[in-house]
Amino acid sequence: MLTDRAHAALVVDDEGAVQGWAQFGDVEELPGIKHRRVYDQDPPPVPDWRITCVVVDKQHRGQGVARQAVEGAVDLIARAGGGVVEAIPEMTAGRDAPGRFLFSATLELFEDLGFTRVRQVGKHARVVSRRLEPVS
Repeated sequence: MLTDRAHAALVVDDEGAVQGWAQFGDVEELPGIKHRRVYDQDPPPVPDWRITCVVVDKQHRGQGVARQAVEGAVDLIARAGGGVVEAIPEMTAGRDAPGRFLFSATLELFEDLGFTRVRQVGKHARVVSRRLEPVS
């Protein structure tokens, strides 16, 4: 169902310029996920939310912007009622992974934020999830 909605946690500088963001939404809003064919071979339980895209302006990479964006998305999801959150980040440990290709952030970042591995769906891609309690 197309609703013309989008959710994003923006990271802005002191002047209000966007340095990066994390896109999130429910499964109807964000049905297009990476590695869909493999994901659908053994799909996990349907999550309440997905974080699908983490973008950082190239001038701000390596400065913690992706972390701030994902933390912001997690906070907004908890404020919207919480539930199971899913993402498909890239594992970067032990390999050279250019930042311009990490539009789903890194597995290591998501694990640092309390997400656990569900299963592998690509050579370097893992489904991760975390249950968030609602907060007001």
